Amino acid sequence: MYTEAVSTHPEVSLAQRKRQLVSDELTSAALRLLARRGFDAVTADEIAAVAGVSKRTFFRYFASKEDVVIHLLADVGTDMRTELASRPAEEPPSVALRHTVWISVNACAGPGQQALRVTQLILESPALHARFLERQAQWGGELAEELAHRLGLDPRTDLYPQLAARIALSAFGAVLQRWSAGDGAEDPAALTDRVFAVIAPALDAVRGR
Repeated sequence: MYTEAVSTHPEVSLAQRKRQLVSDELTSAALRLLARRGFDAVTADEIAAVAGVSKRTFFRYFASKEDVVIHLLADVGTDMRTELASRPAEEPPSVALRHTVWISVNACAGPGQQALRVTQLILESPALHARFLERQAQWGGELAEELAHRLGLDPRTDLYPQLAARIALSAFGAVLQRWSAGDGAEDPAALTDRVFAVIAPALDAVRGR
């Protein structure tokens, strides 16, 4: 999730490839500066200068320096909903949601220092963390809709889909917090399994209602 490759598909125009290259360069410059100096100490002007573009160009691509980092999370909600929709119908909710959350944990907690540093920046910077929580609220709504569809529930009247989605996303946040706080020393897969072992009874309670 934290690296973006330029597509070479023939349908992608030269202008689109150029735009992607500039976006990637701005992102790379921002991450280098932010990792070295911290989020609050870096300005949009400095990111633009390191990327070799003007400040005006920077703001054509990103509304703020927060957006440079947060846009790396753009696909998380879609990826989780797609994974949940693809899980076998007979799977207990806890199993389906564990696989769903693992998709994003694996993307965020990937190998290499860049993934770790981006996660630490997001969780440690108040401005970035607030934006992260905004995204989580959006993801929660999407997961709740998919859960309701999966279980044949009415999302307007049944509390379970929204509650289960929020529990699952809290687990996602807890895994990232623990992994980043330990500088990536713990296995994120094992952390995910441990967290879901705790919350599984609550997630599967819908089966016994």
